[in-house]
Amino acid sequence: MPTMARVLAIPVAVAAVAFAGCGSGHKSVEPVSSGSTSAGTTTATLPSTPSSTTARCGTSALAIWIGVGEGGSTAGSTFYPLELTNVSSHACHLFGFPGVSAFAGHQLGSPAQRNHAVPEHTITLAPGDTAHTVVQITDVSNFSASQCKPVLATGLKVIPPDERAALGVPFSFRACSKAGPIFLTVQPVQSGVGVPGYPNL
Repeated sequence: MPTMARVLAIPVAVAAVAFAGCGSGHKSVEPVSSGSTSAGTTTATLPSTPSSTTARCGTSALAIWIGVGEGGSTAGSTFYPLELTNVSSHACHLFGFPGVSAFAGHQLGSPAQRNHAVPEHTITLAPGDTAHTVVQITDVSNFSASQCKPVLATGLKVIPPDERAALGVPFSFRACSKAGPIFLTVQPVQSGVGVPGYPNL
């Protein structure tokens, strides 16, 4: 079973973070505290949420972190579980796709495209419970330099489903600074903790 390190969300307004190395050409940092801020340029995901006996998980109720280690990969792409933990004192639910984009003081390129490989379900989280999605990061060298204008991203900006406030997850990877190329995809939120190297769990 691959090892898992946690990289927690921070407010996206943070200007700079220090990174430590990890595998597959990507880098991560030690865990930091979570927080929320107003959304940047990424469009919030606003799906139609089925009725539920619990409140929706607001941004302030969540800590968002990425599972790094031996990330699963295919030719030209690496898959990482993006974890959403309920840090509030009450149960809440999630449904649909989070908004995800590359970040380096501002949004880089186009936001993540939705991947419908798994169905959408309402996920209810008790306090302390974790759900996950899977983020696919494509090697931007697959695009021409003029088409992509590759740069180093310092993190992911994440907007939970049906929310408008964003959290930032420090994470170093190569991204396209120019809109157009799709180098990120994201799946709908699923139950349980995602495991690095096993994107289909």
